[in-house]
Amino acid sequence: MLFNSFDFGLFLIIVYSLYWALGRNKRVAQNVLLLLASYFFYGLWDWRFLGLLFASSLIDYIAALKIDKSSNKATKLTFLWISLTWNLGVLFLFKYFGFFVDSFMSSFYDGLNGTDEIFWKFIIPVGLSFYTFQTMSYSIDVYRKTIKPSKNLIAFLCFVSFFPQLVAGPIERATSLLPQFQKKRTFDYQNSKEGLRQILWGLFKKIVVADNVAVVVNTIYASPDDYGSLSLVYATTLFFFQIYCDFSGYSDVAIGTAKLFGFKLSKNFNIPYLAKTVIDYWKRWHITLTKWFTDYVYIPIVKNTSRSYFIKTLVLILTMILIGLWHGAKWTFVIFGLIQAIFIALERVRITTKKKTYSLPIALNKAPLIVNFIYTSAIILGSSVFFRAHDIPTALHIFKRIFTFIPSDNFSLEIGLKVLVIPILVIAEVFTRNKPYPLYNLDKYFSKPMRWVIYYLIIFLIIRYAGPKEQFIYFQF
Repeated sequence: MLFNSFDFGLFLIIVYSLYWALGRNKRVAQNVLLLLASYFFYGLWDWRFLGLLFASSLIDYIAALKIDKSSNKATKLTFLWISLTWNLGVLFLFKYFGFFVDSFMSSFYDGLNGTDEIFWKFIIPVGLSFYTFQTMSYSIDVYRKTIKPSKNLIAFLCFVSFFPQLVAGPIERATSLLPQFQKKRTFDYQNSKEGLRQILWGLFKKIVVADNVAVVVNTIYASPDDYGSLSLVYATTLFFFQIYCDFSGYSDVAIGTAKLFGFKLSKNFNIPYLAKTVIDYWKRWHITLTKWFTDYVYIPIVKNTSRSYFIKTLVLILTMILIGLWHGAKWTFVIFGLIQAIFIALERVRITTKKKTYSLPIALNKAPLIVNFIYTSAIILGSSVFFRAHDIPTALHIFKRIFTFIPSDNFSLEIGLKVLVIPILVIAEVFTRNKPYPLYNLDKYFSKPMRWVIYYLIIFLIIRYAGPKEQFIYFQF
């Protein structure tokens, strides 16, 4: 059930109506309804994986209780490792086992064809990378005594399976989301209005921008030999906007949907195309994932090792490669993460003299904004070629065509016109950059008739540009 579908709209109306019809003093009943709705929502993708979702939830629920109850450090550590082994084991089996087997087999055998390897291929359960990371962080936080374990099984099951963010995040922490299932929620008309506005903005980004830009990107990347250097650069630039609007559009719909039920989810994007450095970019892009790897991978390793720049750089490279692999089991994602790590490491270099400290970020801060933009865009867009390409040879071939300035081109006016919606997006987000999203708190700035003009215009664009329903890119991760 896609967020950008009529089915989801109908599902949301039914669940929302039943949820608030229960009354504000029916927290347990509300949780049960959300749990059933979430399992129904997930089961429509593939009901066979509901058991896996429930098993992951139950194992981490029990492991956390055992960790908290035990006074023996070895016992605590044992149950923590049970949780980590289960989650990482499931993730490895479904998502990475085939990748490593393929890599191993291709090193020793030539001409391996798809029929020979079918026995080690698995269907990847939708949302697996998101909910396993969410439950793992819960077990780790209980072990660290950052949070007390929940004794309310229904509330915990809801925390893991909450349908707005189940399949593509944001990756929530138990410290933030779980307590919201354990307290009374009351209907708030203004909160519901803001939720609907954010959903509307998310659908605009997904349907009007991302899906239309995807037509151009897919056309050019499907046959790069038919296009010249400028078209390939153009398609790569558009891919950035495609994936940004696709994923941040999903996040807006998720956050807005959660608001309808009285929940607050974490902000996942902060206008990444305004980043001045690569470090700044990762503070703005997929914020919950970056913070997860920082808190649970990078910092724990660094604080237990030498604090030298060399060691920190090695840990940084490991972390960014893992972030790359999190997106998918392909060598192109490894290269993508490695490129990010190299430039983040360069930006961390500090040269201190008696008079001054020199570093790349300091130099960029003093430079004109256009220099910052060119520097950051070149790195992000360059690495995006690996993110988008099917394999490394294809990515290298695209780079070759770009840097040899191939003049031949099949670019058409029709392709160009499909992306005229991007300036609307950029202008709206830049001028409202201090707000959670562009349509936030419209009551304060526009009269009711003017607000409805804005709503109807966005709805018109959504209907006008709506084509075949495109699955959200991050569903595959």
